[in-house]
Amino acid sequence: MIPTTACLFLSAMLFFLGMLGFLLRKNALVVFMSVELMLNAANLAFIAFARMHGGVIGTTGHVSAFFVIAVAAAEAGVGLAIIIALFRTRRTLDVDEVRALKH
Repeated sequence: MIPTTACLFLSAMLFFLGMLGFLLRKNALVVFMSVELMLNAANLAFIAFARMHGGVIGTTGHVSAFFVIAVAAAEAGVGLAIIIALFRTRRTLDVDEVRALKH
């Protein structure tokens, strides 16, 4: 069995990498993937805590992870639609060049 601390350390590292990608990159697609990486890191932490506590508290962790997956799926649909719309109108995915959503 993998210790809970190792899972939490991996979760923290994944979240940190996602945060760096979100803050330092200018490509909207990379920023979008960084947000997804942060959500998956949160899921890993929820599941690690659920496995550590077990019982009813463990079930709560699994339900929380499932809710985050549902939110991430909705965010993926809306986010990709916005990215495609921005690319069609502006012909770029650079976040600095796209300051507003209006023409």
